[in-house]
Amino acid sequence: MGRRSPSTRLQAALAALAVAAATGVILTIPEASAAVAAGATGYASQNGGTTGGAGGQTVRATTGTQIHAALCGRASSSTPITIQVEGTINHANTAKVSGTSCNTAAGVIELKQISNVTLVGVGAGAVFDQVGIHIRESSNIIIQNVTVKNVKKSGSPTSNGGDAIGMESDVRNVWVDHSTLEASGGESEGFDGLFDMKDNTQYVTLSYSVLRNSGRGGLVGSSETELSNGFITYHHNLYENIDSRAPLLRGGTAHMYDNHYRQLNESGINSRAGAHAKVENNYFEDSKDVLGTFYTDAAGYWQVAGNVFDNVTWSPKGTDYNPAGPNPTSNATVSVPYAYTLDSASCVPDVVARTAGAGKGLLVSDGSCTPQSPSPTPTATASPTPTATASPTPTPTATATTAPPSGTNLSIGAGSDGSSKADGTSYGNVRDGNLSTYWSPAGTTGSVSVKWGSPTTISSVRVREAAGAGTVTGWRLLNGDTGAVLATGGAAGTVTFPATALSKVTFEITGATGTPRVAEFETYA
Repeated sequence: MGRRSPSTRLQAALAALAVAAATGVILTIPEASAAVAAGATGYASQNGGTTGGAGGQTVRATTGTQIHAALCGRASSSTPITIQVEGTINHANTAKVSGTSCNTAAGVIELKQISNVTLVGVGAGAVFDQVGIHIRESSNIIIQNVTVKNVKKSGSPTSNGGDAIGMESDVRNVWVDHSTLEASGGESEGFDGLFDMKDNTQYVTLSYSVLRNSGRGGLVGSSETELSNGFITYHHNLYENIDSRAPLLRGGTAHMYDNHYRQLNESGINSRAGAHAKVENNYFEDSKDVLGTFYTDAAGYWQVAGNVFDNVTWSPKGTDYNPAGPNPTSNATVSVPYAYTLDSASCVPDVVARTAGAGKGLLVSDGSCTPQSPSPTPTATASPTPTATASPTPTPTATATTAPPSGTNLSIGAGSDGSSKADGTSYGNVRDGNLSTYWSPAGTTGSVSVKWGSPTTISSVRVREAAGAGTVTGWRLLNGDTGAVLATGGAAGTVTFPATALSKVTFEITGATGTPRVAEFETYA
């Protein structure tokens, strides 16, 4: 984004001041970002990274209405902004505010159809009391150093469907850090999940946070067929007194490391419907069935290493209940595309107790089991225990050609899924060898995937469009196992890339002239 002219900046500042005058927002007009701990880690560091409101104005807010006003006072819905929050946000002070750069509602903090926003607690702290944070159709969001508690979906008052933080509908790149999410019971008491993701939410990290006293920790995917979510990292978090869903994974890839799980009452990490979980150097304590596939016969997968199981009990296996224990072993290999460091599992309870949650000074660990202030630019160092890590590599930009690849189309006979589909279309149409059938997203953008039951090596794909209302003008090709970007480009066609072994490859449409129609998504060795 280029810098605005002085006159444009002045007009934007005056507009912001007008909103501030009406709502009491405290504005800092110069374009300078507030201090935010280090940088995004895990999957939130991928897909271009997560920087939130860096480079934009800093705004102070003490009510929910002021938060909405700050969003609505921006020049556009993507103008970077950091909102420093202090005090208690509740239903009485959270009203809808209108504007061209926002889409808000009363009784819930709405980060909807926006991008480039940081929400950070400052001063004596920020508490969202019975008011949830709803992220929808948005990207590049940071939430840091806040407490969200007692959000209800039934009873009074209600907010955000009962989720403390909920993400849905084409959400990308969210980093929630050093926050406390808590309830006071389960569904029968009116609460739902603490940290939920559904309907094509990807590239999310939850770090150094506390989730406690809830029937449901969080889910990824709303049903066994809603498999468009994934690439989630959970590290250095405390899950305490949670009945289940710590988290529940329906499809997708997740990485859990250096978390402390204490008093998981019914089940913990529930990997199902083809999900892949990398579970390493966590400390599980005083809990039951902390890892497995539960309440379904749709299998999930996991890779385990370096975990400690302290007073963990395991139930017998059944047709729809498959605990990983009592001696958990890996049933898959799960790789991630980013570098990271591991604390030894034995010190995780101490490290997490000293770092996780709001009001802990944003302390982090560098793998030495010693909490410390974050560095402005974190770098990965050697792990204390062996682990395979990978550094991000530049994303290749490809020019698609019309020449068909040679060899056998490996998509025939494979499986498929996607982010959304228009009425009358099917994911399976992209692998049936029939150019008269097709898949379309439920809009101008979306993704469709081809997947196999075991890793398959491919080095080229061919995307063939059917005539229709729109034409693809921008796309990304993703390794569906790791989230790594294999290639990006404009027009669809044949794309080659270094040979890659994967179980799933995704064609994500990022731009189109209308609703595109993909007749075939061919894959070749």
